[in-house]
Amino acid sequence: MTLKSIKAEPYELEFDPSRSALIMIDMQRDFVEPGGFGEMLGNDVSLLRSTIEPCRRLLAAARSAGMFVVHTREGHRPDMSDCPPAKRLRGGLECGIGDKGPMGRILVRGEYGHDIIPELYPIEGEPVVDKPGKGAFFATDLDLLLRNREIQTLIVCGVTVEVCVHTTVREGNDRGYECIVPSDCVASYFPEFHRVALEMIKAQGGIFGWVSDSDSIIEAIAG
Repeated sequence: MTLKSIKAEPYELEFDPSRSALIMIDMQRDFVEPGGFGEMLGNDVSLLRSTIEPCRRLLAAARSAGMFVVHTREGHRPDMSDCPPAKRLRGGLECGIGDKGPMGRILVRGEYGHDIIPELYPIEGEPVVDKPGKGAFFATDLDLLLRNREIQTLIVCGVTVEVCVHTTVREGNDRGYECIVPSDCVASYFPEFHRVALEMIKAQGGIFGWVSDSDSIIEAIAG
């Protein structure tokens, strides 16, 4: 086992790249691209798009190092049988989950808006985990994929930081994984949520994990 060290808060994280995975959370067209569901709700998607380039560089470094990479997508079966009524009805939206949106039926698997943006699209050998909830571990086989490879450390990127990223980090922490979040590879439609979400992860000696940045993680992977 060859350990490397990542500059992070609240302190450096030692990790073994061969037992680490990059988890790319929900970089989907409907959330990130202009004209999608996120923008339809009145959000500024440029705040999320700021993550694309640092995520792309980190993804390239992970691939070059032979690290395990997993992508996730939030969405539901076309018949909506895995979508709780409370989730579908929440917000009282005129156009919500399952309805026809700007990029096809909203958060429905197989629709154009549900898929991952081309800049970060999975390559052969990188599993895509389709999840019906916010967390990537809930009702999925993610834990099985990671344990079969004896993964210990998760580098968690994607959107949004206070919802699906945070939920995944919390779930991972409870399952014994060490989670590190690069601050420039996650984002929110609400800048204050971005700041507070990262503070919560690293608070109290790293109660949920570590916070770093893409440059520091790339340096550690390549070093």
